[in-house]
Amino acid sequence: MPENHLPEKGSSAVRDWLRGIEVFARPLPGFDPDTAPAEPSALFLDWLAEAVEAGVPDPHAMTLSTVDEAGDPDARVLILKNADVSGFQFATHTAGPKGGQLAAVPRAALTFYWAEFGRQVRVRGAVTPDSRERSAADFLARGATARAEALLGRQSRYLTDPEAGARALRASLARVEAAPGLVDPAWTLFTVVPDVVEFWQAAADRAHVRLRYEREPSGWRRHRLWP
Repeated sequence: MPENHLPEKGSSAVRDWLRGIEVFARPLPGFDPDTAPAEPSALFLDWLAEAVEAGVPDPHAMTLSTVDEAGDPDARVLILKNADVSGFQFATHTAGPKGGQLAAVPRAALTFYWAEFGRQVRVRGAVTPDSRERSAADFLARGATARAEALLGRQSRYLTDPEAGARALRASLARVEAAPGLVDPAWTLFTVVPDVVEFWQAAADRAHVRLRYEREPSGWRRHRLWP
């Protein structure tokens, strides 16, 4: 069956079709963990820079995983706002689902994947809010429509009347245009302070290379992992 031919939906052939799709069938970079830096943010920024230079689409996109009050997992793709030795930053409205989940369980995981390089980075740790001043600066750096949408404070709620939603957005956008310095106090920068950061480099023969950084009281410790 040709790889690009979708089998009948619901049929058992889907499994075989998926099995037949090649993975990592392209030139991939090598990775020598022995040359990795002592702390993970330096290696992360090196990999991110390579993705940017290669023209990878949305190279700073990441999956943010949280859990709700019942312990059920939730995940969505966001944009990375900053990364340095203190952690990895993202922003969200605290009145939305992400904000509520982080208030109940202030821990999260981040996943970056650059398919062109067969590279994955996984981050896990505690989540802390940044200052009101830095959160406000992030809010004001957003586009006018994004600020207007956030000011509505209705993220993830049911939209029963799209026309009413469009009118509300236009009214909110008018507020933003009339007061360019208007800030939503619920908009918050969060930092994932990592306990663990894992770097994963794919290989065509599936002998993938994995390096995990684990934070200890004395600093970071590196461990090679089995594929």
